[in-house]
Amino acid sequence: MRGHGSRLWLFWVMALLILGVGLGLRDPWPSDEPRFALVAKQMVESGNWWFPHRGSELYSDKPPMLMWWQATLYTLLGNWRLAFLLPSLLAALVTLGCVYDLGRRLWNRRIGLYAAWALLLAVQFVFQSKKAQIDPLVMMFITLANYGLLRHLLLGPAWRWWWLGWFAAGLGVITKGVGVLALLMLVPALIAARGRWRGLRLHARDGRFWLGPVFFLLAIALWLVPVMVQALATGLPEYRAYLDDILLRQTAKRYSQSWDHHQPWWYFLGTMATMWLPTLLLLPWALPAWRRRLRRRDPRYLLPLLWWVLLLVFFSIPNGKRDVYILPALPMVCLALAPLIPGLLRRRDVQALLAAVCALLCVALVTAGLSILLGEPRFEARLMAQRGVGSGEVEALAWSVLAMGSSGLVGLLWLGWRAAHKAWVLLLTVIWVLYGLLGYPLLNDSSSARGVMTRAGQLVGPDAELALVGWKEQNMLMADRPVRDFGFKRDWLLQLDDALQWQQQKPGQRWLLVQQPLLLSCIDRDRAVPVGTANRRGWWLVPAAAVRQQPCPVTAADQQQVRQAQGPADDES
Repeated sequence: MRGHGSRLWLFWVMALLILGVGLGLRDPWPSDEPRFALVAKQMVESGNWWFPHRGSELYSDKPPMLMWWQATLYTLLGNWRLAFLLPSLLAALVTLGCVYDLGRRLWNRRIGLYAAWALLLAVQFVFQSKKAQIDPLVMMFITLANYGLLRHLLLGPAWRWWWLGWFAAGLGVITKGVGVLALLMLVPALIAARGRWRGLRLHARDGRFWLGPVFFLLAIALWLVPVMVQALATGLPEYRAYLDDILLRQTAKRYSQSWDHHQPWWYFLGTMATMWLPTLLLLPWALPAWRRRLRRRDPRYLLPLLWWVLLLVFFSIPNGKRDVYILPALPMVCLALAPLIPGLLRRRDVQALLAAVCALLCVALVTAGLSILLGEPRFEARLMAQRGVGSGEVEALAWSVLAMGSSGLVGLLWLGWRAAHKAWVLLLTVIWVLYGLLGYPLLNDSSSARGVMTRAGQLVGPDAELALVGWKEQNMLMADRPVRDFGFKRDWLLQLDDALQWQQQKPGQRWLLVQQPLLLSCIDRDRAVPVGTANRRGWWLVPAAAVRQQPCPVTAADQQQVRQAQGPADDES
């Protein structure tokens, strides 16, 4: 027990190091992070937490759960750089805790620790947990729901955990609609119950069983009822439109008629094969082992594995797919894989595969780093032009990539190929630590628009008024003063027309910050001021003196240029 305690402490120290390093060293990065941080910031500033806004428009693409967390943590900490990323860190730690404890209870402490390590080492888990997106919270609520359901179904009766599982699924729904997918765990549970698999009981004859759906609806009602009451009481049409969009268009219609991120049906197979490394390298040996255990009618494997398959089928049906959609399945896959890991790591062929893939990744990293440092400068010049990154930052990034690959090669040589799993731990730890400690500050100005907005504030002076046209959320979030906007999803040319009229009211004091495609033929580029590049977009300041004619005539070439740059009006994930 003493040895397990020290190994458990080591795991949590490593988890905090891998997941938490770099916290507070960067601002929100596109595409999603600035959007949610801006909405949370406006919640705090306006006091309106029920109807979130993005600039002057209502934001109805996602429920406000993540933004509530961010706004609450900012209220407690007073620091946005900490508050916007903390929900993902906390969600990742809770998810790891659920997986460890389930493995411990279903098998033993050692298996619980293997399950947690398998999850922590999976690339997608850490990559998403170090981003301020909704998906880590969804993963946490779905995993917590699965935890409660499995505590009851496999270790029960445990009515409080059963009710918690349903309640967590409801919280998952008001985080992102797919939280309801946690309840698909009932499908393999019903199959096992009807087949009289050993160790599983539904306890459906007890009246307390049917309180589960009540707790599910109660969790949803915590958000939905106040919003509906306020929307109906005020009678404001924009509130009604908010409800229609978030309850209908952003849920059922998004699933049945996906309008973005179109991918083939097999897309998630490729995602898991790459983003779930190195954990999924064990799959060729796990499949026959799982089959043998399912033949023994062991529900500890049936429930998480069949639930994984159901999620995979569900997300593969619509055309719209993103790699992060499949993330909630990863914890349950690691749970089902954990009992096999001790035996698999003793196999030479398993260690040989782990060593080979680790070596290939390390060689690729070393080659990339050396290519930037010693090769032709075209890649460096392209990176500087597209991302607005300086030559010093590019060189530092190259050294970081070289150090990542070198650490893995040293680990393989030092530990030997028969301990390749330990070399993976070393490699991934170095990658995530360097990414947080060096990558965050080096890329922050160009990735977050911090540099562009700081320069814009300096150029116009402290007393000037600033308006955004064709803007991105990071522009408003990073501005050094209150800024004016004329819509976000609205057509850029209409935004520009209103902005020019606004500017003419105080021509000597008001400036427009626009994307480069909005420098129409009626705007004199010689009088406009280039601000810089961020997120592969060029930004310009337009004073009133740069506008040749008002109203500004729009040529066919202008229209084509703006349409190509703006793209679809709705690009939400």
